[in-house]
Amino acid sequence: MSSVPSGSAEIKKYDTYYVNVDPDQDDKATEIKLLSFKRPHMRAFHCSWMGFFTAFFIWFAIAPLLPEIKDTLKISKQQIWTSNICSVAGTVFMRFINGPMCDKYGARILMGVLLMACSIPCACTGLINSAASLAGLRFFIGLGGSTFVCCQFWTSRMFTKEVAGTANALVGGWGNLGGGVTQIVMGTVLFPLFKLGMSAEQAWRTVCLVPAAVGFCLGFLIIRISDDAPKGNYKDMKMNGTMPEVSAAASFRSGAANINTWILFVQYACCFGVELTMNNAAASYFKSKFELTTESAAAIASIFGWMNLFARGVGGFVSDKLNSKMGMRGRLIWQTGLLVAEGILVFVFSNSNSLAAAIFIMVIFSSIVQSAEGSTYGIVPYVNPPVTGSIAGVVGAGGNLGAVGFGLGFRQLETKQAFYVMGGTIIASGVFTFFVNIKGHAGLISGQDSEEVVAAYKKTAGSAGPAQTLQVPEPDTEAVKMIDQTDSADQYNEFVGHLNK
Repeated sequence: MSSVPSGSAEIKKYDTYYVNVDPDQDDKATEIKLLSFKRPHMRAFHCSWMGFFTAFFIWFAIAPLLPEIKDTLKISKQQIWTSNICSVAGTVFMRFINGPMCDKYGARILMGVLLMACSIPCACTGLINSAASLAGLRFFIGLGGSTFVCCQFWTSRMFTKEVAGTANALVGGWGNLGGGVTQIVMGTVLFPLFKLGMSAEQAWRTVCLVPAAVGFCLGFLIIRISDDAPKGNYKDMKMNGTMPEVSAAASFRSGAANINTWILFVQYACCFGVELTMNNAAASYFKSKFELTTESAAAIASIFGWMNLFARGVGGFVSDKLNSKMGMRGRLIWQTGLLVAEGILVFVFSNSNSLAAAIFIMVIFSSIVQSAEGSTYGIVPYVNPPVTGSIAGVVGAGGNLGAVGFGLGFRQLETKQAFYVMGGTIIASGVFTFFVNIKGHAGLISGQDSEEVVAAYKKTAGSAGPAQTLQVPEPDTEAVKMIDQTDSADQYNEFVGHLNK
């Protein structure tokens, strides 16, 4: 396929792009070509989901092994749930930090460093000897879950807002798929394979070396082969004036001061937080309620994560389509419907007494959960575009905080009671959509989109163009030429005079 001109004489890393771009949105792509691995847009797309997928795999590699670890260490259900809570608690803090760090440094380096860092405690799984060491180790492994913020920021930085819902949902969903794959690979394939040559205890103590090695190598590779933004890496862009310096603290303050950020924080707690809770609980739930083996329970539990293959992408895609017809109101209607349906399905699932019915309901339940995640991040890029990283970080932290809250419920209550609390909370969160009020956009039942917004989502003439994620001044092409030709004091003075006009 022929290359697409990048458009201007501005200093940038690439002269042409493989995809169509919008110069008014900082050369972000207006289309997604899934079969391409070309730099910078599609390379970043694939690196973002592969990095998050691997982080998710490392994060939950221990989950299907917990029944074996429980038997070996002679620890209680409450202690297991304490470790589950610790595995998501650390990520809450890191997601708050990662948002403004992405705004300042870009997602590429943070993604790579976090992958390499969380691989180290994962490799140390075999050293666990008590409930306290299990909880501590899972806390540090869980820090890798904050790569989700890098994942979502990266695609928001590479794709226009009109397709960001689909792009964010696809990379987030395929990344979350790691939660389902790890149940199968660790619990049903690698663990039984390792047991062929050693005891069950030796097997769970050594099998986590595999995801640790993969994660470390991929983290290093991502840093080397990808780009921060369409026009290059942040360090180079700041040096040549293509990108202004960003204050991480100011970015976080601006994002956190927006009430819409916190509404989405709560709603993401009620979808991604539910997914994390199910990743931790599903295998043990099926094993105890239906008296299954560890391998069988892990295989069934993996179904919840496998729905990410399409469900989160569908959530973002439908959100984008409704936006093209109804603007922000379309996104908000979809968001509300998904959350209410999700809460109802929690009640249905918890009252399913046959294995076949429980699996069937879990498939539908999981699909709705992940569609709600995709829908949420279809709204995020609109809240305050210049500080999208910080907002993505806060909202992402909500998912982990939700998992902590629901995990405490499962730790302290009977399983069915915990499900009831979770279902009621999810339904209540859907009501919060009525209070979303984004400047220039219609709300769920009040307000209307501005003319510029209507023109943008309907792709009509006269649009001033959507707001940029990064507000970068238009390049002065005449100045660029003069810089290249300046080789004397007189020419330098002429150049300075041009800048002062």
